[in-house]
Amino acid sequence: MANRVELVFDFVSPNAYMIWWPLRDLIKQYGAELDVVPVFLGGMHKITGNAPPMIRDADVKGKVEYSMLEIRRFIEKHQLTKYKLHPQFPFNSITLQRMLYAADQDGRGVQFVEAMLPKIWEEGIDVLNPESLGQAVADAGFDAQELFARTQTDEVKQGLVANTDHVVERGAFGIPTVYVGNRGEPEESYEMFFGKERLGQIEEELAKG
Repeated sequence: MANRVELVFDFVSPNAYMIWWPLRDLIKQYGAELDVVPVFLGGMHKITGNAPPMIRDADVKGKVEYSMLEIRRFIEKHQLTKYKLHPQFPFNSITLQRMLYAADQDGRGVQFVEAMLPKIWEEGIDVLNPESLGQAVADAGFDAQELFARTQTDEVKQGLVANTDHVVERGAFGIPTVYVGNRGEPEESYEMFFGKERLGQIEEELAKG
C-alpha cells in the first residue's frame, strides 16, 4: 500500500478545511503518513493563470449554484456541521502560510493545521488582526511571538515561495492538491489528485499493493 500523502495546503481555501478530516481518517485507516506542503495560493494562481471558482465561473450560467450544491452535499456527507464561511473570505493568507511553513520546519506542520483550521473556519477569528491571530496561535499551543518573528525572515519567505513554485512545477494549480506515493521513492512516481471530491480515488491509490 502507498504509505505517504502530501497535501498542498493554504488556509485561505475552504476546500482545504473540508478535505482535512476526511483525508486524515483515510490516512489513519491505511496506516499512511501525512505531510503538509505550505504554499501561497495567490502565488499559485498568478503563476498558473487560475482563479477562485466563484470568480472564474461567475459568467457560466448555473455553475456557481451547482458548486454550492456540491459543497452542501459534501458538508452533509462528512458531517462538517461546524463549518462557516469566514467573514473575511477571501483573506490574505501570507502571514498564516509563513507561520505554517515555520511550524512545518519544526516538524509541527500537521499539528498547526489541525489546531488552526477550527479557529479560522468554525470560529471565524480575525486573521488580519495580529493580536487576534497571535492569541489563536498561542491558544493552539505555539509560540506566537516566535512564529511572527520567523515570518519576517528571508528563510521562511523564500521557503514558502520555493514550495509554491515547486508544486506548480509538479502540476498543481489549486487547493487541495494531494500526492500519494511511497516515502523514499521519486516525486515522479506519486499520483496527483485535485479537489476534495477525489477522496474515493485517493483511497483506491492508498489501497494499492
